[in-house]
Amino acid sequence: MNVEQPIDDRTALDHDPELNKYFRVAIKTRASDIHLKVGQPPKLRLYGVLKNTTGEMMTREKVEKLVFEILSPTHKQFFLEHGTLDFAHEVDGAHRFRVNVFRQRGMVSLAARRVNTTIPPFEELHLPPVLEKISEETQGLVLVVGPTGCGKTTTIASMIDHINRTRSCHIVTVEDPIEYLFKDEKAIVSQREIGLDVKDFEEALTYLMRQDPDVVFVGEMRDARTVTAGMRAAETGHLVFGTMHSANAAQSVHRLLDLFPQSERSLVRQTLALAIKAVISQMLIPSIKEGVDRIPAVEILIANAAARKLIAEEREADLPSVIRASQQEGMQDLTYNLCELVKNGSIDPKDAYKSAPNIEELKMALKGIRTTASGIL
Repeated sequence: MNVEQPIDDRTALDHDPELNKYFRVAIKTRASDIHLKVGQPPKLRLYGVLKNTTGEMMTREKVEKLVFEILSPTHKQFFLEHGTLDFAHEVDGAHRFRVNVFRQRGMVSLAARRVNTTIPPFEELHLPPVLEKISEETQGLVLVVGPTGCGKTTTIASMIDHINRTRSCHIVTVEDPIEYLFKDEKAIVSQREIGLDVKDFEEALTYLMRQDPDVVFVGEMRDARTVTAGMRAAETGHLVFGTMHSANAAQSVHRLLDLFPQSERSLVRQTLALAIKAVISQMLIPSIKEGVDRIPAVEILIANAAARKLIAEEREADLPSVIRASQQEGMQDLTYNLCELVKNGSIDPKDAYKSAPNIEELKMALKGIRTTASGIL
């Protein structure tokens, strides 16, 4: 269950919840996440690393008091029955957190991700300019993939914001929870949150086409129904955005197909080969540039005829060769991008090696050696 909690839905309206002081510390220190666990002091994730704070050691009673104070009776009951709850929490009317409360070893824990309330443009996110071109497509499935916390949702929000500012259309998002709030500009944006506006993804996607969307964001591609609905929308003339937890384009195809029974995968594969528009793979790496905390290393596959053929023929393992051979079309190889980030002083070589799919290829690229494996010029 995912529940948006406006101020007037809380049980304690006459005072500031104590938990907010912990959230304010996260805001002040620019931490990306905050963790509360019994037997540990509050922890903040700073520049990708989880660090202790000087706060008091969390007891069972303390964590329960902090958490239950911001839950309505309905939310508390759901948590007690299911052992987990997702919701969005707002602090001081300007800062939002995506919160997960869960039980572990019979005790309550909290993990909260700080969400930026402003939607940064591509340039501020240090994303490649080709994302603007992809955003201007009118149909097809665009996957943004990578590990948890790599900025997938922020990248899609920036792409949707570009569409909102430049195209007269209807954008529908189905999210769990809503992270970025869009204001209608040239487009109109309808944002539906699971647990608040609609019961679940299945119900939201059942009625999606009746809402006359032009652009759709269906959140994480987490099951066969979500993927099927996304591909169907892409096939029928809509631009569809979705996220997956995978490392690259080839792995994304594998994981997507694994959501379906073996008997259905051949048909799904052919449908995907036609529907896919682009796969954007990214990870966040600590930056050594002044004023920049982390910077994305990005690999981009644009589904040209060669890429579609490989997917249809079960040869997605060869997709990296298409990326390396088609950089003039806006595609981008991860090794090439890591090399560029090192050369322009954005990241430390040690961090680049940690993130490289092949360390030897990156070493050769940094020496200026052209190889067919990495495509470095």
